[in-house]
Amino acid sequence: QVQLQESGGGLVQVGGSLRLTCTDSLRTLNTYAGAWFRQAPGKEREFVAAITWSGGASDYAESVKGRFTISKDNDQDTIYLEMNALKPEDTAVYYCNAGGYFGGKYVPRSEFWGQGTQVTVSS
Repeated sequence: QVQLQESGGGLVQVGGSLRLTCTDSLRTLNTYAGAWFRQAPGKEREFVAAITWSGGASDYAESVKGRFTISKDNDQDTIYLEMNALKPEDTAVYYCNAGGYFGGKYVPRSEFWGQGTQVTVSS
């Protein structure tokens, strides 16, 4: 079980940076792989980035490669998403998830979502 809470969202100008934080109040996130997803108005939730439970490997959506970095601190049961060179199309609610890797692909646990944090990139 995890209880995830995202923070760090806000309003930023094009080209700016934000760091999102996902914490687990039950302190078990260190045993899961983790990921960030996002959902823009009128669109489906989409994958952004994932990281293995050890933090040793990560995956990114093509749209954020080279701009976003996911990291994991198992001592703090926390996952971060560093976002740089933000674009208006990055505007969305960002959600943290705990899950696992199967067949080399991240699989989210449907019951392990945070409540989301809004990121708005203004031009």
